Amino acid sequence: MLKPRLGFWQIFNMSFGFFGIQMAFALQGANISRIFQTLGADVSNLAIYWLAGPVTGLLVQPLIGHFSDRTWGPLGRRRPYFLAGAVLSTLSLFIMPHSPYLWAGVVMLWVLDASINVSMEPFRAFVGDMLPSRQRTQGFAMQTILIGAGAALASAMPGILTEWFGVATTAPEGVIPDSVKYSFYIGGIAMFIAVGWTILSTREYSPEQLASFDKEESKDAGRSNSSEPQEKSASYFIANAVSLLMVFALGSFAIYRFEMAPELYVLTVTAGGIGLAFLTHALFKMRQQTNNLVSHIMTDLVSMPKVMQRLAVVQFFSWFALFIMWVYTTPAIAAHHYGSSDPTSEAYNQGANWVGTLFSTYNGVSAVWAIALVLISARINRRFAHGFSLCAGALSYASLYFISDPNMLLIPMIGIGMAWGSILTMPYAILSDALPARKMGIYMGIFNFFIVLPQMVVAGVMGPILTGFLGGQAILTFFIAAGSWTIAALALFAVPGKKQTV
Repeated sequence: MLKPRLGFWQIFNMSFGFFGIQMAFALQGANISRIFQTLGADVSNLAIYWLAGPVTGLLVQPLIGHFSDRTWGPLGRRRPYFLAGAVLSTLSLFIMPHSPYLWAGVVMLWVLDASINVSMEPFRAFVGDMLPSRQRTQGFAMQTILIGAGAALASAMPGILTEWFGVATTAPEGVIPDSVKYSFYIGGIAMFIAVGWTILSTREYSPEQLASFDKEESKDAGRSNSSEPQEKSASYFIANAVSLLMVFALGSFAIYRFEMAPELYVLTVTAGGIGLAFLTHALFKMRQQTNNLVSHIMTDLVSMPKVMQRLAVVQFFSWFALFIMWVYTTPAIAAHHYGSSDPTSEAYNQGANWVGTLFSTYNGVSAVWAIALVLISARINRRFAHGFSLCAGALSYASLYFISDPNMLLIPMIGIGMAWGSILTMPYAILSDALPARKMGIYMGIFNFFIVLPQMVVAGVMGPILTGFLGGQAILTFFIAAGSWTIAALALFAVPGKKQTV
């Protein structure tokens, strides 16, 4: 038995929670650098403070994916996590703009990001659970439309409150402006309502129904649902663990011995953490005690389907560029186009508000482009549609340096919006067809590794690159971002793709 097609409003209802989730993420993306600089952060350290997002994603998403695959109760399989994340995120959004010190702001960013991830991760698997293969591009496109709408509203919120309602956009040194505070309050309420709507309006298929559906879809896709991937030996995990722990030890020693930038410890510690996870699983395996959380995640990590392995490269370079944009756009635009690096100045805050408008624009474009992607993917290969979008975004990134009029920056937001809309839609549509239903959550969580790891690399290397090679000019980081999206587009040639019917 194949999954039934769902109607427009059914797909809308099951996706509407992403409107609120992305309002929270967009408020964070457009305002966190501003908040940190207000609390005394130096621009060269911004990436390291932003590390909360990738670290919490690396830890939380695989865990939530693992547990949500095994959950079934009165609220279903994924919806309990939607609710828990929404409650925690709302509280965090109310508290975040009242951070009195930089360290408190960084801690609250960790809490906020972890809370948002609890809600967000199951939404990706939710599309795979609820929709047949032929409708998954539509499902992820609907999520992208709502992501774009929520992000556009949230990104513009401080400017709207200032321009339309006269809310103050400046404040004394070390104090977050009221326009930012009220925006976070509105975002918290919106997230709770939007996620609540999805919880109340959508019923999930039971585990038995999903197993039946997956059996039929596996036949159609030529994918075996009964055979497990070949298990790796304990020596395989030990060898990888030793290699990664050596990277940690030797790399950390080199950073200390040659007085290199301390941000680079992010990379060595990450390698060490993954190495310990490999080693832990190897020890469990040697004792034949593999029915545990670590072993399940590590086994699935090294047994990823081939499509997922190849998409991982695309994701890495896609998100490397995005993290550069989120971290450095505010200081880049404020300094390069408004001539100020002082977060207490009127010029800086005008630039920061304009960044909110620019972010709102590219998110709005992404929502429109997601609709176009549904039609395009019905006629051409999904990977070509994604590659075209990434190339448009790369050209737009490079153009930011050459545009002098801030108003003209709206033009490259079109290309950036096309790339963003495609990044949120096409990889997941391609991936979901390659995954078994019983492991949709854990594999979507593991796929997040390749969103998180590039952000950790940016946090580790961009600060030293900015100060050592770019003369502290944040605007120059966008040339690196443009190159990263170009590499992602080229990597798509290795990813299998197929024409989709709507």
